Amino acid sequence: MNQFIGIEGGGTKFVCVHGSNPHDLKDRVVIKTKTPQRTLHEVIDYIREVQKKSLIKAIGIAIFGPLDLDPQSPTYGFITAAAKPNWGNTEIVGTIREAIDLPIGFDTDVNGAAIGEYRWGAARGLSDFIYLTVGTGIGGGAMSNGKLVHGAMHPEMGHILIPQDTSRDSFAGVCNYHKNCLESLATGPAMEKRWQVNSAYELPPDHPAWDLEAHYLGLGIANYMLSLSPKRIILGGGIMQQIHLFPKIRAEVIKCLNGYLKCEKILNHMDDFIVPPELNENSGICGAIALAEESFMNSSLHIIKNYEIA
Repeated sequence: MNQFIGIEGGGTKFVCVHGSNPHDLKDRVVIKTKTPQRTLHEVIDYIREVQKKSLIKAIGIAIFGPLDLDPQSPTYGFITAAAKPNWGNTEIVGTIREAIDLPIGFDTDVNGAAIGEYRWGAARGLSDFIYLTVGTGIGGGAMSNGKLVHGAMHPEMGHILIPQDTSRDSFAGVCNYHKNCLESLATGPAMEKRWQVNSAYELPPDHPAWDLEAHYLGLGIANYMLSLSPKRIILGGGIMQQIHLFPKIRAEVIKCLNGYLKCEKILNHMDDFIVPPELNENSGICGAIALAEESFMNSSLHIIKNYEIA
């Protein structure tokens, strides 16, 4: 069985594993996110150690962005800008490729989670779905007609603008770019600052914070549904570990849509439409493994085509 290295890069930690699927994840290592140079050095050390005992075919990297995902761009494989200090304009793919001669798959962390759920989780068999993560930030990956949506760069679903409910919320928001985007109003840090707690998890399930959170997430999800027409929406991330949020969000979505979408699954099977991830905390790292596998297959196909031409 082919072995791949998966790297999930976040603002606080990088998770590294090698394997081939969710049931074959070995040598998991967590690296604290420090400076780019130090963090990537530790990632490269991990890859080299794994290569000493396993034949690795490719590497997959699912990492926070914004990213340049255009292979024709001179800054392909870069983090172009980042909320994490010192990580803007950081070359990821080139730095690792210079040290390790293997095919590298590269995408956003949320696209990685989407691919993981598509291959092995809650999106199996679906051609159109959305994976949304709600935690320190908000991001989303969308698949349309069996392909991830990229476009000019990649979706920034956390930054859609939504109406703030000023009758019960005067909070100024946490986003440096937009005061009333979804990320500004509905992330973990937004909840902490709005309600003046150290962690959103301190808030009991009956606290009004969760009704407001469900309202904002419901608005965002209704917009995604109207724009992309997904067959399922998967909600992951730290905030969504509060399972009591799911029925609140489903109710808010129905309220926002106001009967406009005459779809049986939406009207009568919302419990199967807005769901948690099946891979839990492994969605992203499994997606990184899938990215590695795809890059290996593409590399092998390229070699075969060149051989046929020669």
